[in-house]
Amino acid sequence: MAYWLFKSEPDVWGWDHQLAKGCAGEEWSGVRNYQARNNMRAMKRGDLGFFYHSNIGKEIVGIVEVCRTSAPDSTTDDPRWDCVMIKAVEPLLQPVTLDDCKKQPGLENMALIKNMRLSVQPVTPEEWQIVRRMGGLTT
Repeated sequence: MAYWLFKSEPDVWGWDHQLAKGCAGEEWSGVRNYQARNNMRAMKRGDLGFFYHSNIGKEIVGIVEVCRTSAPDSTTDDPRWDCVMIKAVEPLLQPVTLDDCKKQPGLENMALIKNMRLSVQPVTPEEWQIVRRMGGLTT
C-alpha cells in the first residue's frame, strides 16, 4: 500500500463535500500538473491519502481511500489528463496544520513542506504514521 496527500481548496471542494459523497466517492478531477497526474497514475485501489485544505486553513483534516484507479478525467476531452476516484474514510480527531508539520521532527522532508505547490503528493509510511498520531489517530 502507498500513501498520498490530496490538496483541495475547501471553499471549492472541502472535507464536508468529500464526506457527503459517501462510499461512492468522487473523481479527483481537474488536476493539470504532469507530476500530480503521474502520482495518480501510480495509485492502486486501497491506497490511502490525507485530505488537505489548502489556501484556507492549510491543514490535513481527513483520510481518504483510492476507490478507482486512474482513468480519463471527465472534466476534459484532452487525453493527457487522468484522475483517480477517492472516498472519505475518517476525519482526523484534530486537524494537523502546515505550521505543525514544519515543526515536527521526521517531517522535514515531507513533500507538503518541500514541494508545497504540488496538488497530489506521495507520503512515506513514516510520515503517514507521524501525521496520524498528530491528528489523534492511534490505530
